Amino acid sequence: MKRDLKKAFDRYTKEDLSLSPVELIEFFLERHPGKVAFSSSLGAEDQVLTHMLAGTGKPVKLFTLDTGRLFQETYELLEITRHRYHLPFEVYFPEAAKVEKMVNTKGINLFYDSIEDRKLCCHIRKIEPLKRALDGMEIWITGLRREQSVTRGDTGALAWDVNLALIKVNPLIDWKDQDVWTFIRDHKIPYNTLHDKGFPSIGCLPCTRAVLPEEESRAGRWWWEQPDLKECGLHTRNSGRT
Repeated sequence: MKRDLKKAFDRYTKEDLSLSPVELIEFFLERHPGKVAFSSSLGAEDQVLTHMLAGTGKPVKLFTLDTGRLFQETYELLEITRHRYHLPFEVYFPEAAKVEKMVNTKGINLFYDSIEDRKLCCHIRKIEPLKRALDGMEIWITGLRREQSVTRGDTGALAWDVNLALIKVNPLIDWKDQDVWTFIRDHKIPYNTLHDKGFPSIGCLPCTRAVLPEEESRAGRWWWEQPDLKECGLHTRNSGRT
């Protein structure tokens, strides 16, 4: 099955997929019915994609990851978004036993101690729940944009995710910040109020800070680490791209 999916990916890379974000979404919804998932962190880009997906009228698995360390503003936006779009929004949590063992062994804020401990926390709270959420899926839609950080500069609109063995689709990959916020304003899309307080990228509360005007949008994520290392592991750099 995965071999056939990889063949489909190779075929797609040879097609002309110079499509708008909505057209790209519909392309995969039509060809992989019931096998398309969208992971939303409830960031600005993801709110745009939620709006687009709702507009297609086609079924899609829509989910978010609750790490247990999110901002209250994020939880509030989740409820607002549910009521606005009337879409089933699944929430995936980390396994409690693994969180308990990690915290009791390394402390509640272990992520400040070392990159290894931070990645362990991200693995338990994010990556493992993501794998459960994407189990059985073939297409993973994300809100990745090249402009977000140096770690995403070589990302394509379409990629083969080596670790998860599925096709990753990034409809907004070429969008700039202005494109995102113009779309949000034009369509009156609800967004996280932290964006108005200097938080262009929002993750877990203890690992996110506001940024200065001259800083890149993800500078406030794990700000104590080097820029080229700042990924939680959800989006790896070893995937094929087009």
